[in-house]
Amino acid sequence: VQLQASGGGLVQAGDSLRLSCATSRIISNNGLGWFRQAPGKEREFVAAIGWNGGSISYSDAVKGRFTISRDRAKNTVYLQMNSLKPEDTGVYTCAASRSAIAGSTRTMYSRWGQGTLVTVSS
Repeated sequence: VQLQASGGGLVQAGDSLRLSCATSRIISNNGLGWFRQAPGKEREFVAAIGWNGGSISYSDAVKGRFTISRDRAKNTVYLQMNSLKPEDTGVYTCAASRSAIAGSTRTMYSRWGQGTLVTVSS
């Protein structure tokens, strides 16, 4: 099962980035989520989306600035990040849920991909 995140980089506060996560077709009917881990901190939930693009949820820290979406034809989930802040810095990882929906609880997810580093300078 593939979950390969890309699109990270070094940006300035206020900039935008779009992360992509290429997934295997076998998990096309699973919910997907994005998590991030800042240096010295635990991994935290960012956003989640259901198998059909519905059931979207966000953490309070990113609500109104980030948008999660998925393209089922391309087996890809995206995270559009706007108005980035230094506190958004971290390794962003995508994960596949055990079911058709996804949420903020890490135990909902059974497969995790490699992350991509996002660094936001002030």
